[in-house]
Amino acid sequence: MAVAKYFCTFPQDLIKEPIISHTLHAKFGVVPNIRAASITEQMALVAVEIEGEEQAIADSVNYLRERGVTVEEISDADPAGA
Repeated sequence: MAVAKYFCTFPQDLIKEPIISHTLHAKFGVVPNIRAASITEQMALVAVEIEGEEQAIADSVNYLRERGVTVEEISDADPAGA
């Protein structure tokens, strides 16, 4: 099993939909783990880990993007290169 981390920005029209908690698991068989979130009436910013098979994770990310979510991968690499 692989684990990937993402920073997701949800537009206002998707804030109330349980896309991460229900859809990703049911549709792709991955396990999402919300690590941090900031949610207002206008926007939701969510840091999420997705665990599963690599292709299922990629399919999940593509699905989020197709729905209008901005998805950026979070790298574990040290930005200073140390």
